[in-house]
Amino acid sequence: MTAVSGRFRCLVSAYAVSSYGNYLSLIALSLFTYEVTGSAFGIGALMALRLFSGMLAGLAAGALAEKAGRRALMLLADLAQASAMAVLALTAPGTRVPLLACAVVVLGAGNTLFTVALRSAVPVMVGHEERVRANGMLVTVRSFATVLGFASAAPVIAYGGYAAAFAINGASFLVSAAALLVLRPSTDGDEAEGPAAPGDVGAAGGPRGLRGLSALLIGMILLRGADALASSSHNVALPVAAGAASPDHPALFMTQFWAAWAVGTLLAHQVVKRRMSGGRAAGDRAFAIGTCAMSLFFVLAFTGLPAPALVAVALGAGLADGFTEIVYTSRLQAVPDRWRSRLFGLSATAETSGFTLGTVAAAAALEALPALAVVGAFHGTAVCGALALLVLTARGGTAPRRTRPTQGVTRGEGTTHGARTGTGDTPGA
Repeated sequence: MTAVSGRFRCLVSAYAVSSYGNYLSLIALSLFTYEVTGSAFGIGALMALRLFSGMLAGLAAGALAEKAGRRALMLLADLAQASAMAVLALTAPGTRVPLLACAVVVLGAGNTLFTVALRSAVPVMVGHEERVRANGMLVTVRSFATVLGFASAAPVIAYGGYAAAFAINGASFLVSAAALLVLRPSTDGDEAEGPAAPGDVGAAGGPRGLRGLSALLIGMILLRGADALASSSHNVALPVAAGAASPDHPALFMTQFWAAWAVGTLLAHQVVKRRMSGGRAAGDRAFAIGTCAMSLFFVLAFTGLPAPALVAVALGAGLADGFTEIVYTSRLQAVPDRWRSRLFGLSATAETSGFTLGTVAAAAALEALPALAVVGAFHGTAVCGALALLVLTARGGTAPRRTRPTQGVTRGEGTTHGARTGTGDTPGA
């Protein structure tokens, strides 16, 4: 087993910088959108536009990665997003809605294209045996970026205004682009094929389509979409719950929750490494069980728990969230390289579609129902999907198969899972 290269670690560091800028900008852009549009509807409309552009980008990501190359696609996405942030930084005092909408479209599409290209390139950059470790590193640094981005948003905006936040985010994209230019990582189709599961992609599949996807892979992608739909409910409902539980300090409530969630995602990498020790592989069942656990924790968070219990539940939610993301991403990376970009593009579309639909539906439901009922119903959908996937695996979809020991996520002793840089910027999504 080879160690993850120093070149990849440098690339991960640059990814951490751009992720920090994203989460800093996520807060600033929401507040700035409200200032520009003057209404909550404006925030929702532009958020929906951003998600919709990401969904469409997911459909095109696979074909674009094949034609332009994954490194070129990541570089283009970074430069486009840096340009959008630069425009907003320069026009911040008097930005108009049409210009803001254009920037939001670029950010939504750019984030999806970069994520699809990066995820599908990981096995090429580090090798199949190290892809789980590499995915864990990406999840870990993104968790740090989430905490730092959210924590620094208030002081950055207070002292430098929205222009400063946008400028920092733009600079963070340039750091990522510079790393891609200097390091020139190999991202396209040179890796030895890993021990892919037989039947993942049948003979009908090909470079121009994924018609031969196995039922298990389709089921995992659909469950990932259902998971994103469920996650939208707690993202929408959390501010409502914070206001009800701590009317004097709702921001403190949310800070405690997301900080504990981020710590949980940091621990997920360690859990996966222990589970993978001795060559054992996580898989489809682990993804389904992790999704059930994550939904349970998120529902418990809305039951009015005291602060210590809430922190523990949020930590558990983050642990399950990070675990399922690492497992799911690693499992999709096990397919042959010629199908991988399109598969991740399909996954990105499913995730973004689920989150978009869920955001609209959850917001409407919260007008008439309590937060616990809404979150419980949405996460109940994810649990039902996870149980269905467990039934599918129990019917012989993951028959054991002896191969050489590997740290990859394979269909063998348990085959294979949300912000799940998911593809979105929202944590827990």
